[in-house]
Amino acid sequence: MRTTLSLDDDVAARIEQLRHVLDKPLKELINEALRRGLVAMHEPRRPAQYRTQPVNLGRCRLPNVDDIASALAAAEGEGFR
Repeated sequence: MRTTLSLDDDVAARIEQLRHVLDKPLKELINEALRRGLVAMHEPRRPAQYRTQPVNLGRCRLPNVDDIASALAAAEGEGFR
């Protein structure tokens, strides 16, 4: 299929650089770029991995965190009830 493309200046410059580096015809380079781009646009993007840095908070000040009532009393005072 024949068509006319209007390329932005930055895109045209990168294509020209690639043409010289890869020594490929313009038609072949454009078709390959479009194929790769269309595949990438169709695939769902993976979310970027989010990592947190561990922080040492010191020792636990509560003797038993399984007892919610005593943990709240220690954190908020006896008036939490």
